[in-house]
Amino acid sequence: MATISIFGKGKMGKAIGDNFSSSVNKVNYILSNSSKTELGEIVVLAVPYVAIAGIIQEYSTDLQGKIIIDITNPVDFTTFDSLLVPSDTSAAALIAKQLPNSMIVKAFNTTFSDTLATKKVANEHQTTVLLASDSQEAKETIIKALENSGLSLLDAGSLKRARELEAIGFLQITLAASEKISWDGGFGIFK
Repeated sequence: MATISIFGKGKMGKAIGDNFSSSVNKVNYILSNSSKTELGEIVVLAVPYVAIAGIIQEYSTDLQGKIIIDITNPVDFTTFDSLLVPSDTSAAALIAKQLPNSMIVKAFNTTFSDTLATKKVANEHQTTVLLASDSQEAKETIIKALENSGLSLLDAGSLKRARELEAIGFLQITLAASEKISWDGGFGIFK
């Protein structure tokens, strides 16, 4: 059993928390008006990308040595036409530079909350969560913590792959926002 702290309790934060809870982990949520609290061994950043700087500033010492899951897609929501990070990096890589003593994992950003809740993409294919990190230990810890969730988990490689995962997430969001796919649809992986 792991202890999971989730910043944010929107649709994604709740869906991720429910998956960790169904696998018999202890989950607590931290909201913008929450008192500062002790963090679990796994910390999920289920907030908009622009909110992460404030979290890192307030919790920088507490985040040291933790597994940090970045679920963000740093989309410019004013235009839906670009990402807020330079083209040669990713949100996860920028977080890793700010928290060099933490294990950063990019995950959950290529799934929608509905697919995490139902465990199905388009009510047909098993939902796959892709994990990218330079820490094999962190990826294995997350996979073990979610082994009874009903989700498929796939190691997508090093943290360098976060850029591609963010591009996939960006494309999927723009397709759903323009109603070309539904919010319970998305991309699937078939082995």
